[in-house]
Amino acid sequence: MIRSMCPEEYPITLYLNEKAIATYQLTKQDLEDWAIGYLFTEGIIDSLNDLKGLQIFIDRNRIYAELTSDFDLEVFMKRKKNFTAGCGTGLTFFSMTDIRKFSKVESNIKTTLSYLLKKRTEFAQKSPMYLETGGMHGACLVEPDGKITVREDIGRHNAVDKIIGFALRQGLDPKNLILITTGRISYEMLSKSARFGIGVLGSRTAATKQAVQLAKFLNIDVVGYIRGKMATIYTTTGRIQDDLKEVVFGQLYKKGGIS
Repeated sequence: MIRSMCPEEYPITLYLNEKAIATYQLTKQDLEDWAIGYLFTEGIIDSLNDLKGLQIFIDRNRIYAELTSDFDLEVFMKRKKNFTAGCGTGLTFFSMTDIRKFSKVESNIKTTLSYLLKKRTEFAQKSPMYLETGGMHGACLVEPDGKITVREDIGRHNAVDKIIGFALRQGLDPKNLILITTGRISYEMLSKSARFGIGVLGSRTAATKQAVQLAKFLNIDVVGYIRGKMATIYTTTGRIQDDLKEVVFGQLYKKGGIS
């Protein structure tokens, strides 16, 4: 296969109350969703009510967020910065210790592995930037009626922030949502799901040991390697029914040439 399109990434600087906090490598689509999602998952805002204004200047590669007077920027800037592993140069202000202080997740979800596989296939079919370039990450929300919404970005963290920003803007209840991502589930990816309150998190690839430990502590069900006719259950609280013979807990089991 010959692809004529290449993935795009741009350095975009985020300003809080007119002060630059960092520059991020981002794909320019759905930047409003990204800004809102990132501000929320990093604990900068707790709801849309904490955001007085948001201006996006695509031609200048800048995003300006105006926060309420209750936000103490000086205190925030003293927090330790943690650079995330992988693509897209991510930045988080939460450590593993911080995340352990999150509230344990409550969720209304009851699902099956076969359903997650079905939704992962739909997700792949509705990822236009990946289909064009072969080099984009994506994040997908599954609603109770089966509807899926996809957001894409050069960075896996950015894609998750975008889809959480979308959910916040739409007023979706995290207790009723499933989140599926194309990227590795590392501790900071797990923290985004936990911060929003999603109880079932899946990926087409692996979860790290640190993410699995946090998921167990925070009551989040994590499923990896959702592809083809197989999956890997890393943690479960009973929300996911194993209806596939090709699945064993914490291991990747191949049968009859399935890959």
